[in-house]
Amino acid sequence: MQLTGAEIVIACLKEQKVDTVFGYPGGTILNIYDALYKHKEIRHILTSHEQGAAHAADGYARATGRVGVCMATSGPGATNLVTGIATAYMDSVPMVAITANVNLPLLGKDTFQEVDIAGVTMPITKHGYIVKDVTILADTIRKAFRIARSGRPGPVLVDITKDVTAAVCEYEPKVPEEIPSPDKFTEEDIETALKLIRRAERPYIYLGGGAIISDACEEVREFAKKIDAPVCDTLMGKGGFDGKDEMYTGMIGMHGTKTSNLGVSTCDLLIALGARFSDRVVGNSKKFASKAKVLHIDIDAAEINKNIKTEASIVGDLKNILTILNKNIDQMSHPDWHSHILELKERFPLKYEDEQLSCPYIIEEIDRLTEGKAIITTDVGQHQMWAAQYYKYTQPRSFLSSGGLGTMGYGLGACIGAKTGRPDKVCVNIAGDGCFRMNMNELATASRYQIPIIQVVMNNHVLGMVRQWQTLFYEQRYSQTILEDKVDFCKVSEGLGCKAIRITKKEEVESAIREALDTDGPVVIECVIPKDDKVFPMVSPGAAISEVFDGDDLKEKEN
Repeated sequence: MQLTGAEIVIACLKEQKVDTVFGYPGGTILNIYDALYKHKEIRHILTSHEQGAAHAADGYARATGRVGVCMATSGPGATNLVTGIATAYMDSVPMVAITANVNLPLLGKDTFQEVDIAGVTMPITKHGYIVKDVTILADTIRKAFRIARSGRPGPVLVDITKDVTAAVCEYEPKVPEEIPSPDKFTEEDIETALKLIRRAERPYIYLGGGAIISDACEEVREFAKKIDAPVCDTLMGKGGFDGKDEMYTGMIGMHGTKTSNLGVSTCDLLIALGARFSDRVVGNSKKFASKAKVLHIDIDAAEINKNIKTEASIVGDLKNILTILNKNIDQMSHPDWHSHILELKERFPLKYEDEQLSCPYIIEEIDRLTEGKAIITTDVGQHQMWAAQYYKYTQPRSFLSSGGLGTMGYGLGACIGAKTGRPDKVCVNIAGDGCFRMNMNELATASRYQIPIIQVVMNNHVLGMVRQWQTLFYEQRYSQTILEDKVDFCKVSEGLGCKAIRITKKEEVESAIREALDTDGPVVIECVIPKDDKVFPMVSPGAAISEVFDGDDLKEKEN
């Protein structure tokens, strides 16, 4: 059949079973939006800003496991996607960003709203295309989806000149190709890993986001039980292992639990599952897990020995690898090691000052009232760490946060995307007041479509995490981190079409959350909390994770 380039774009989206697109129209992409108008099978969410569209596509992808799609016009529309694309790239999120550019004869001539967006995004995409010929458009879009989903997932950009969207050519529908297996391991790799596991007396599992991406959570649980090993996780690994399980010890790293940090520092075998040994986990790399041999299992060969030297590695899909390992491991038992870890958990529980309203208390109440079944999105900072620590994630794809890039303003768009993809789930975005200012205009998107999300704003009137660092390492020089101004978040939220609730004391928390849960539409809960609450435990920059400290340690040091 003969179709225009714009109609081919929509036809290819339908081929890929895309049901939702997030975007913002403009001059060069008008042909595609005109074609979209005729195809009601694909829902389009008009965001308030292109960055919100990218974050929404990201949240949709993380919550559903499917490819998220966003669209924008040329020039500033395309560049406004960049932060969202980089966020998805750092956290291995499958996303296809479709942009349109000026007509082919006008490329490279500083034409109105012309930007080489493929060049701009080259370092932050798995691949980027600029389509200048309508006859290759369909196959290019198909390749983009295949690349986004295959191996280690990530974002792909497809930039299409406007004249290509208007040109006509023959279109032949195709069924999406199966994704080939990424496994690159040998029997010898498996045998080496099995020998290390069988010889270990103090094994520890370090779980990353790869476990969730590969849908390997059941295999992880079986593996942990079989080798009788405690499990810690990264920010991206939340929900990959039941947060209420006795063998779970909490997050590892800069704001990890003392149990996880001390346990990993004394184990004799550290098994990294779909994790990349980021600096926020490792701390001082020369002292990280210094008593352990490291077994690294990951889909990306480039991650092996990149940050931490390994004893052995297996490259491939985690689900496939764990299935093989589980079949070849007899039940193991490490009672002394297990007892030691349980003793650490009893000695060093997470705790906070509970005399007044605080972020940890609010998060625990959200956990209780949602029965631990909500999808939690966050922005970046103290509230992000508290959300990771105090909500007990028991299911994968229930914690969505910008881990690698650390994007302030990520959470609200992601929450809209998550709720759009998973309407059966309660979706709550937890943000600090500094982060909320970044993209709070997306409340207008939520109210326009009556998307029933809950936006919780932890308002301490400061940039909390930066202030914490200024307090601990900069002699309390609070340079540009105080937000004591006249912004009224409740009035802003109501002005953008949302219900708004302000709470200032603990007694108001439960009723506010229940009211939000019972509301068929977006609700903002502003929580006024103390400005000097701190996230503990903590590891100082450059220190070993075994040097983790908390508020009690600081008080002892002062005395």
